[in-house]
Amino acid sequence: MALGRTRSVSLEGMRGRVVEIEVDVSAGLPKTTLVGLPDASLAEARDRCRAAVVNSRHSWPDRKVTINLSPAGLPKSGAHFDLGIALAVLASQQVVPHERLASAAVLGELRLDGRLRAVAGVLPATVAAVAAGCERVIVPEPNAGEAAIVEGAHVLGVRSLRHAVALLRGDEPPDDPPVDPLAEPSAAVSRLDGLDLTDVAGQDDARTAIVVAAAGLHHVLLTGPPGVGKTMLAQRLPGLLPDLDRQESLETSAVYSVAGLLLPEAPLIDRPPFVDPHHTASAPALVGGGSRVVRPGAMSLAHNGVLFMDEAPEFRRDVIEALRQPLESGQVTVSRAARTAEFPARFLLVMAANPCPCGQKAGRSDLCTCLPLVKRRYGERLSAPIRDRIDLHPVVGPVSAQHRGTPDIERTPTRVAAERVADARDRQRVRLTGTPWRTNGEVPGAVLRREMPTPASVIAEVDRPTRSGAINARTADRLLRVAWTVADLRGRDAPDPDDLTTALALRHGTSLPGTLWERVVA
Repeated sequence: MALGRTRSVSLEGMRGRVVEIEVDVSAGLPKTTLVGLPDASLAEARDRCRAAVVNSRHSWPDRKVTINLSPAGLPKSGAHFDLGIALAVLASQQVVPHERLASAAVLGELRLDGRLRAVAGVLPATVAAVAAGCERVIVPEPNAGEAAIVEGAHVLGVRSLRHAVALLRGDEPPDDPPVDPLAEPSAAVSRLDGLDLTDVAGQDDARTAIVVAAAGLHHVLLTGPPGVGKTMLAQRLPGLLPDLDRQESLETSAVYSVAGLLLPEAPLIDRPPFVDPHHTASAPALVGGGSRVVRPGAMSLAHNGVLFMDEAPEFRRDVIEALRQPLESGQVTVSRAARTAEFPARFLLVMAANPCPCGQKAGRSDLCTCLPLVKRRYGERLSAPIRDRIDLHPVVGPVSAQHRGTPDIERTPTRVAAERVADARDRQRVRLTGTPWRTNGEVPGAVLRREMPTPASVIAEVDRPTRSGAINARTADRLLRVAWTVADLRGRDAPDPDDLTTALALRHGTSLPGTLWERVVA
């Protein structure tokens, strides 16, 4: 009897669990059995691994081969177990050293000729492997960069089964061709690079709302007729956000790793992502899903960044309602019959909507041909619970000829506004030190009232409409959060009644004081 062992990782959403691969070669008729609740793609590994071993100039045991994936009760899926299974079989035949393979975690899909394919989810899998005490991680060469991000990981990037065997034995590695990455290297400039606030003519109130949203992580609903700059404002919002810190970068990169979208030349995402799904997207496309392997959706791909839903009322009702729980909790839970996957989804939501189906209600009202019933139904496509979870509701009106003629040099650039946002974020970070929150938009209302130095006059002012029933308690808490953000942008230690007035105007879409843009940004 001959035994071979190594380890791999099974992913459930973002959570990885180490799986021990055991191979037993015993007397009996030639047969390969794979046990341990494998799915169809994993069950086919027997044939892939046998062909890869033979075509790599090694022999497959001509006896009874039993491959066990432990723990046996954990459902397992994916072809990334291939390389681990093949190496464990070779270890059972003394081709590779037992001691070097038993302490390794192995990930990689095999071609029939023994070469490797890149796999998804290597970053969170490496995190799980290192936490479980694996001394080295063997992955396809294009995945080595993301695996090396994890502290304490000793990564071996390989191109083929022969390459892996040579490294484990200490031999000279073969000159095999490179492995193709999952995501194509991006040589093009991002479509958001070079966009600046100076491109937006006028719209001081809407620009103020965008800056406030970036400073405090407040969700925004931009309402206005077509062509007034709603999409332009949304696309310039990521430029106002500060770079991701180390923890945020790891979280966001892990989501893209699971989705198979992490670029080999940039394995660590350091800028907030911008995701804008089409209005025909389904609920699983937004939330995440899959029949066998659960993949993250648009909400998780926008984690620590911006999720922009243009023409929001045109999205299906169930897609919009799927936003409710993630907007509050910052995570998505996708449940299937066999497994449950959790993905982070703490994003800044920006919605853009026309005031009516034809879009002319707030522009040239004399051109609007929509019936009153049609207008009401169009507005109800964004339900009250969704609207209630959005802090800022600026109305974006038509731009006058005077504003269109303003030279770009006289408009506040993104660089200046981003500096103000960074200063406001610094004030929040200092104030929230020792708490699980980093921005005003995340702080619970009870904490704002009891543990933060919120002036009693401001609390009394926001409680007055709450007692009368004009607003609910959640809206009152969100008004306090926005007031704090306005105060941070103005460099104040606490909000005053003027800041609350500004928060109310941003909430209700009414005109702001004429000098507010200059006070907040300039």
